[in-house]
Amino acid sequence: MRYLISSLLGLVVGVALFFVVLYYNPFAARPAVSPLAVSGQRLIDLTYSGVATETIAFINSGESIIKPHPDTISELWEPAVELSWVSVVTLTNALGAPAGIGFKFSSESERSSILQSKALVDSVWHVWLPERGGFFVDQTENYWSYIRDVVIPARWNSSDRWRGTWNRITTIGPNALGTGRVSGASGEFAGMRTEAVELLTTRAYSAVNGPVSMTGNLTISLPSPDEDAR
Repeated sequence: MRYLISSLLGLVVGVALFFVVLYYNPFAARPAVSPLAVSGQRLIDLTYSGVATETIAFINSGESIIKPHPDTISELWEPAVELSWVSVVTLTNALGAPAGIGFKFSSESERSSILQSKALVDSVWHVWLPERGGFFVDQTENYWSYIRDVVIPARWNSSDRWRGTWNRITTIGPNALGTGRVSGASGEFAGMRTEAVELLTTRAYSAVNGPVSMTGNLTISLPSPDEDAR
């Protein structure tokens, strides 16, 4: 009996250590500084609100704690899209002035793996900047750090809230350097092939309603004039 109890205690301790290492995995962190910021290339920096009630529209299945906005909008209840959500947001420039509109389509990825600290989302942006043109951004994002550092602590908190400052780049691909793929569609962006990254900043989160204070930044690298000429 003594050996059995020792074995069970060893198993419990081993499992606990495994989850501690998984939860605090230092290799799962993403940098808060964009790799494009030090590239020396021209950049477009666009900001938007990540709070559903501050968007033009937010659509999901209606089963999440984050409810569709406005509440009269149709839900994505069909099996093919029930794990997807759509955001329509106003994009502002570095001065805080309206610069355009963005449509972001996101879906949970089948490649997610808790053991590998991967909570993956496949997303596509359609960005339209009046008098300039439009482009698409195709990317894979990892929200593991967000879930670990913001969502779980909010659920553990007796007030069901988290407050602080969480700032991370969510984009991890599909490009080799961990950037998203940009395809120009019209206007000055027609035919453009470049890269982008998305960064989220969260300062308040509710385990009941979702993000309370969140902003997103979409940074797009523009080809140099020499590259445009070619």
